[in-house]
Amino acid sequence: MANLKEVRTRIASVSSTQQITSAMKMVSAAKFRRAQNAILGMRPYAAQLAEIVRDIDVEDGVQTPYHETRALSNVLLIVVTSNKGLCGAFNSNVIKEASARLQFYRGQGCNVKMITLGKRGTEFFAKQQGLVAENGDDLLDNPEFDSICALCEKVMTAFCDKQYDCVEIIYNQFKNSLTQILSTEQFLPVTNRERTSENGERKSRNDYIYEPGKEQIMKEMIPMTLRSQFYRVVLDSLAAEHGARMTAMQKATDNATELLKELRLSYNKARQAAITNEIIEIVSGSEALKG
Repeated sequence: MANLKEVRTRIASVSSTQQITSAMKMVSAAKFRRAQNAILGMRPYAAQLAEIVRDIDVEDGVQTPYHETRALSNVLLIVVTSNKGLCGAFNSNVIKEASARLQFYRGQGCNVKMITLGKRGTEFFAKQQGLVAENGDDLLDNPEFDSICALCEKVMTAFCDKQYDCVEIIYNQFKNSLTQILSTEQFLPVTNRERTSENGERKSRNDYIYEPGKEQIMKEMIPMTLRSQFYRVVLDSLAAEHGARMTAMQKATDNATELLKELRLSYNKARQAAITNEIIEIVSGSEALKG
């Protein structure tokens, strides 16, 4: 009977876990839909801004402080994870990539600092004293454009003041609820890559009429584009996080269902064996009395 009691306890425990994971999956699904709508609404705006900036010819001497390329001495890594766990390899992938970039730049003799968004990344890298210059964990709980842009402005100002020579962002880019793309993007200095088609052919630039002038437009457009890019990264990461957690909780619920089937089968077999043994003992005792 001790065996039966142990199996019953495990069944109750797994059943309780199944209910929790199922509820968490539904909560993540609701958050995922909101996050997905936010990033899908933001992407066209950010992409159009980036396209316009790429179309502006900066090779004729029209530059901004954000384009300045310097010898690498001080590097800033912006690492975007999540505030909560239970989302599969979402956080560990970002942390591994950030650790690899950290070692790479240190191997080149660079001084590296980090800004972490997400408690998981903050807790991991805080073990290295002096590495985390600032964290924006609270920004992920309420991802308002103004508050996120305030952090972005600090980064942009620090770059212009030559505190950092290069700024990279490491995050999970949202593709769909099942797929997150680990991405490392250079945030600063700004680089104007040529537009290419899907087959790799160079696209011609759009022909614009510049008013009041190219230099003035660049000064306005570049900060605007950087802010939109930074905000898009945060929304991308949030959508990817909720998608990863929803998938992880679905898998956990499915695994709990399978485990419950096995445990109930084991329980029924043990119960049947116990009843059979009791019947054999009763029959044996009855036969002994007859003899």
